[in-house]
Amino acid sequence: MRLVCLADTHNKHHDMVIPDGDILIHAGDCTDGGSKHETEDFLKWMESQMHPVKILVPGNHDFYFEKQENLENLPLSIHTLINQSLIIEYLQFWGSPVTPGDGHWAFNEERGKSIRKYWDKIPEHTNILITHSPPYGLMDDIEKGMKLGCEELKKAVERVQPDYHLFGHVHYSAGLARIKNTTYYNLSQLDERGRIMHSPAIINI
Repeated sequence: MRLVCLADTHNKHHDMVIPDGDILIHAGDCTDGGSKHETEDFLKWMESQMHPVKILVPGNHDFYFEKQENLENLPLSIHTLINQSLIIEYLQFWGSPVTPGDGHWAFNEERGKSIRKYWDKIPEHTNILITHSPPYGLMDDIEKGMKLGCEELKKAVERVQPDYHLFGHVHYSAGLARIKNTTYYNLSQLDERGRIMHSPAIINI
């Protein structure tokens, strides 16, 4: 099974070169301002991709997905995961758009107990974890050196030990790392100036 994975496209999806694959995964910030127009344009684009399965986890810019009435009208061909699981053949996915923050962005939760309740929902046998937020201390540095990742998410990943943890959010730290049984991908496509600097990650399972 071939997974094609990306994040943080911020309305530049039409300029991306998307490889063929079985599952297309977007780990958040498909839009910049989260408007209806931006979101509908992205969803139409994602629907048009040839991958048989499409999975979307919104990000902190994607305000459109916070409203229940909008979720009820999303394309059925796209699996939008908001703190929920999806099983495709033998793989269990779990996705969450939640990021640490002060509430000024979409899906923000305060650090500590408030955000921990979301990570407690991650099933023990998750194969592929998709979050918009990185775990704290891993590919979460901004250019000035501050770490934006989530401490509670780090604990949850260490507990669950998924095969893969896919995320974005911090453009400056795109890349991959393998620690113990988990391979981590920061899938950010753009740099901090909004330029396309990376290609989608390919994962063959």
